[in-house]
Amino acid sequence: MAKGRLILVPNTLDFGAVAVLQAPDLGEVLPLGVIRQAARLTHWVAENAKTTRAFLKRVDMVVPLGRPLQDIVIAELPRAAKGRPAAAPDLTPLLAPALQGIDLGLISEAGLPAVADPGAALVQAAHAQGIVVTPLAGPSSLLLALAASGLNGQSFAFVGYLPVDAAERAARIRELESISRRAHQTQLMIETPYRNEALQAALLGHLQATTLLSVSCALTLPEGFTRTDTVARWRASPSQLPTDKPAVFALLAT
Repeated sequence: MAKGRLILVPNTLDFGAVAVLQAPDLGEVLPLGVIRQAARLTHWVAENAKTTRAFLKRVDMVVPLGRPLQDIVIAELPRAAKGRPAAAPDLTPLLAPALQGIDLGLISEAGLPAVADPGAALVQAAHAQGIVVTPLAGPSSLLLALAASGLNGQSFAFVGYLPVDAAERAARIRELESISRRAHQTQLMIETPYRNEALQAALLGHLQATTLLSVSCALTLPEGFTRTDTVARWRASPSQLPTDKPAVFALLAT
């Protein structure tokens, strides 16, 4: 029996930033072909079934779902137990529909699945099972922020979250600045929205004045913006960042 595919379905970047009823039309953010693919899928793997149902309701407003929402099967990725080492779980059972010949959708809470996202482990498991993985085009906050920053897009690294501890965070910032200067490489990072201003303050406090800092916030939303400037100019005129909308931070040492 032929296997189904694992289809990586991009999500919007507005999850948690706006109420569903206030969210932009899905067709303004995702290609129509992606919405059509999402509408026909009957089996999904997601971080959260509830938010995936909300996404599918938005899909249904553009392209009618192929079957009633209550009949669509949504399996959740296992969550790591708090306070315990993250053991790699066996994700093969989640791939059962694809192994039975049914196309299976994988969706992230925001943006592209498997990019800064736990879905990468399922993609790896799919390859191990000989399942074809098909990525669909959609928004990636990291690449949109990099493109809008004007920083080096030929060489860049995504370093994820910085340490919460102030001393460790300061050391990491100085380390990333040193790497950036040595390799002329843009360093990209993210933070939980309510700590946006704390990260901005730490970057402005520990980076050198000539280093370029870029902040992209609320990308794809009407109020979204990107600001790129030297640290010296940021210090002279800091921007107030929202505490309820995601941001991407990028630096390039000159």
